[in-house]
Amino acid sequence: QVQLVESGGGLVQTGGSLGLSCAASGRAFSSYAMGWFRQAPGKEREFVAAIDWAGVSTLYADSVKGRFTISRDGAKSSVTLQMNGLKPEDTAVYYCAATYYTNYGNIRRSHVMEYWGKGTLVTVSS
Repeated sequence: QVQLVESGGGLVQTGGSLGLSCAASGRAFSSYAMGWFRQAPGKEREFVAAIDWAGVSTLYADSVKGRFTISRDGAKSSVTLQMNGLKPEDTAVYYCAATYYTNYGNIRRSHVMEYWGKGTLVTVSS
């Protein structure tokens, strides 16, 4: 089992920045690729960003590329999503998720993720 707890959500104005953190506990953190997904009201959950087990490879949704940065800290068993240039359409509940490192190639698909946090709300005002 892997337990994931997100933090850092809140209210921010358009163009502002927020940093989300995900603290992982349980099984060996380094065995897992990590991802961030989001779900806006009335919409399906969608992929945002992912990072491989080593922190070498990253993936981003086209909608956030160039604005969001994902990183991981093995010593702290944590993953961070730095969000800059926020837009109202970024408003959503953001979820941290983990999947065994061998699944990294399919990490954009939410059904591949094995463990999920409860989410943190990000609201971007216009």
